[in-house]
Amino acid sequence: MSPSTDGPRTIEDVDWDALTAAATDAMRRAYAPYSRYPVGAAALTEDGRTVTGMNIENASYGVTLCAECSLISALIASGGGRLRAFVCVDGTGAVLMPCGRCRQLLYEHRGTGMTLLTVSGLRTMDQVLPDAFGPENLA
Repeated sequence: MSPSTDGPRTIEDVDWDALTAAATDAMRRAYAPYSRYPVGAAALTEDGRTVTGMNIENASYGVTLCAECSLISALIASGGGRLRAFVCVDGTGAVLMPCGRCRQLLYEHRGTGMTLLTVSGLRTMDQVLPDAFGPENLA
């Protein structure tokens, strides 16, 4: 897949409002009948695509999919690539911090310098998950 010429080139070029709006739109499609806690996520890929995901609950809580999980599924289904920018929101559209499991999932699919909009502001993936274990450790 060749890089797009119209996608953001640096993190400063990311339209965080638009990315948050995409996450909020995804959240509205969440399936959360048990917790009643819808979550949406959106990310930009290095080639300029926006991918989204939402939580999808199951009566057997252990097999519930987090919004980040469905986002990564959408990333792979749409051709793969690496994530450049990410945001996750709750049912009111407020920014959320991904849980530890989801941080690990995002780390695996991160691009160089991936940045997340967090409750503490913009943070790189390395700041959100320092000293992470990843594919490079299995080489």
